[in-house]
Amino acid sequence: MSHVRRWLPDSWNPLYSLGAASFYLFWIVAASGLYLFVFFETSIDGAYLSVEHITHEQYYIGLVMRGLHRYASVMMAVTVTVHLIRELVLGRFTGPRWFSWVSGVPLLWLLFASAIGGYWLVWDERAQYVALVTARLFDALPIVVEPMAFGFIDNATVSDRFFTLLIFLHVGIPLSLLLGMFIHIKRINNASIFPPRQYAAWLLACLIVVSLAVPATSLGPADLDAPLRQVEIDWFYMNFYPLIDQLGPTPVWLALLGVTGVLMALPLMVRPKKMPIAAVDPDFCNGCGWCFADCPYEAIYMKPHDYKPNHEQAVVIADSCVGCGICAGACPSATPFKSFNQANSGIDLIGTKNVDLLSMVREDLGAREKKGRILVVGCHHGVDLTRLEEADTTTMTLECIGQLPPSYMDFLCRRESLDAVLLTGCSEGNCFYRLGIDLQEQRLLRLREPHVKFSDVKEKIERLWVGKGGEEALREAIEQIREELRSEMA
Repeated sequence: MSHVRRWLPDSWNPLYSLGAASFYLFWIVAASGLYLFVFFETSIDGAYLSVEHITHEQYYIGLVMRGLHRYASVMMAVTVTVHLIRELVLGRFTGPRWFSWVSGVPLLWLLFASAIGGYWLVWDERAQYVALVTARLFDALPIVVEPMAFGFIDNATVSDRFFTLLIFLHVGIPLSLLLGMFIHIKRINNASIFPPRQYAAWLLACLIVVSLAVPATSLGPADLDAPLRQVEIDWFYMNFYPLIDQLGPTPVWLALLGVTGVLMALPLMVRPKKMPIAAVDPDFCNGCGWCFADCPYEAIYMKPHDYKPNHEQAVVIADSCVGCGICAGACPSATPFKSFNQANSGIDLIGTKNVDLLSMVREDLGAREKKGRILVVGCHHGVDLTRLEEADTTTMTLECIGQLPPSYMDFLCRRESLDAVLLTGCSEGNCFYRLGIDLQEQRLLRLREPHVKFSDVKEKIERLWVGKGGEEALREAIEQIREELRSEMA
């Protein structure tokens, strides 16, 4: 991984922005499609000719717009599919994440239906192939009364109203897709729907270059009165069409519905690992709402306090809590500087309270050298920090780096004479719990409450977001910190 990062920054890694890139590509498809719609004629005679006019007679503008429309659609198929596979491999489809998974699977049908409908509108030989094979596919359904294939017997059976219907579907289905995409992220707080600006600009530039280098062009015009010759298909969206020719529509329907059913049922088929969830202690919840604002999965809401007038109180939705602990890191009551009830916080993870972790770190620091002491804080989804412990190095492993209250760093550096803190965890842009790294960075920069209070403590804190496989980079960073501390003490 360290070799990859030398030429590909984590923020540019396409695997970390698949969902955001899919939204971005949708808007490119929508904008280019709106341009094409202005010049498109919804008639059997004008459809093909209008597309040819856009492609060849608009001084590259139409050519680029058509290329963007096609290749952004192809890229969207890639990003959505890889996004599904990645979430499946990482196990992000069970427990509280079931809603995003189940609401995302039907979007594949809408995405493919949108693209296939677009090929029909061109009304070239490829569109003719799509129309004939799709008709066979739908005619196999028992709910179809009149065979759809009757509409494509010859040129005389296709009317202008057919293209009006196609354009209506080609607008309506993408709008349904967009609505479904927003439902898909409904339970995700601060969902990313736009990739990093540099990555977005690079992606758009690549699509423009491809549109010019490999223009999206039509085949010959469709002619239902003549036998259809062999045509080249789009393997991104028509990959199952050859199976219809070889196996027939019924086996293909069974396969498509079977795969969809399995994907939809996965959250029920796989039992998730039981994670500790957060719980609120009303005695110490002051109603600040910081945990509510920071929760990545909208698992917290605010209500009037149980017994404190004019105060609010946080409430955890158990079925939505993923046990990341970010809310515990946001709670101001967690500060260890208070002189009473130091073991209590307004919100914390059940069974893995922050104060217990702090006590273990303090005990460990007490048994180590008094000078040049380093604390490395990471998460369960990054490097195994126990392998980095040495005479001068103590480690603390949290569920997420966002679980660490900034007041703990203030306290350990001031009260325990800690000389340096190194924060690590997942790689940048790839936090297992989405927002942990970003929130902790904002707390360190004093852009978000709670934040590090003391300037001298802030200077002692280093960050290295490397994720799994970054042990070598962490060792190098720790050794560099040691050298700097030695030079300061010399």
